[in-house]
Amino acid sequence: MKVSARNVFEGTITSLVDGQVNAEVELTTAGGDRIVAVVTEGSVKSLGLAVGKAATAFVKAPWVMLLAGDLPVRFSARNQLAGVVSSVVRGAVNADVGIRLPSGSLVHAVVTNEAVMELGLKNGAPAVALIKASHVVLGVPA
Repeated sequence: MKVSARNVFEGTITSLVDGQVNAEVELTTAGGDRIVAVVTEGSVKSLGLAVGKAATAFVKAPWVMLLAGDLPVRFSARNQLAGVVSSVVRGAVNADVGIRLPSGSLVHAVVTNEAVMELGLKNGAPAVALIKASHVVLGVPA
């Protein structure tokens, strides 16, 4: 399967908290990265989501927010993935910024060129990728 989402995390469901309408699902990759998704209970049932089941998390790069450095700020985004900038590819208006996590995983974010300059994003700079759990789409093998 090919997808347009730049960020694809394969792993195993390590936690599933059911609610009346939504469920919180935690996926852990082989490298130890944890991605939290909020999905409907209908999706839990139709996908057969359960602890121990293999799943893949998809996140489009424009849904990833970036934080430069290690500021002492708290965020409500459930997914806060710290790493270092490994690439910055500038376009006419936006840039694709790659953040390499300690596990070796790569997270892509699409932000404006102005944001790249204001945040001082360059190769080797510390950065955090912030991803809201509601922006994570889960898939399972068919």
